[in-house]
Amino acid sequence: MVTIQSSLSQKKQRPRVPDGVRIYAIGDIHGRADLLNGMLKRIDADMKTNSVAHTIEVFLGDYIDRGPASRQVLDRLVARNRTHKTVFLKGNHETYLTDFVTNPPILEDWKRVGGFATLMSYGITSSINAEEQLAAAFDQALPESHRQFLGNLKLSFTCGDFFFVHAGVRPGTPLEKQREEDLLWIRQDFLLSEDDFGKIVVHGHTPVAQPDIRPNRINIDTGAFATGQLTCLKLEGDEMYLI
Repeated sequence: MVTIQSSLSQKKQRPRVPDGVRIYAIGDIHGRADLLNGMLKRIDADMKTNSVAHTIEVFLGDYIDRGPASRQVLDRLVARNRTHKTVFLKGNHETYLTDFVTNPPILEDWKRVGGFATLMSYGITSSINAEEQLAAAFDQALPESHRQFLGNLKLSFTCGDFFFVHAGVRPGTPLEKQREEDLLWIRQDFLLSEDDFGKIVVHGHTPVAQPDIRPNRINIDTGAFATGQLTCLKLEGDEMYLI
């Protein structure tokens, strides 16, 4: 675990979460069930060693695609939700999965961002050629627990001085008035902004070589599917750590 020393500490009052609360925010998983399992073990070990009244695990979306085990990732998260206090945010990749059943032609776009790896994890093979047949096979293969999980994903979560979201926010727009499209997809307009968004935005969506800590935002998408590095941000009081 690494303590964060950043420009955030230069503020007169450091951002914080409420007393007695600990947040574990986990970046984009993208089908890497192996990395997710390892991270959850580290979180459990940390909770056992350092107990606190309330812990909340916030997952920033993009659970599927690219990596080889998207179905297993969702299985693990569904199980985690039964035993821990969790918040699951929606990522842009989840929109492809949920739209595919009713809009099979979206497959062409989904395949370009790793969607076929997700279909294969559900046992759907490339031997099925027609998009409609693939969508029908996937609809049959998708467990009800996964449908419920995907249907309950949130667009954002706020705790203390932090705003958690998948991609980011539109500069100049109040947090409570953000559009879903921006929360799931925005990049450069957000990433290049030095605006004070009202809270520190914790996000993923845009892979970085190492966590990017800015005065107004924290990016913890470290490209798990390609780098083998899944990142968790731990927040407690006004302290921040990386797992």
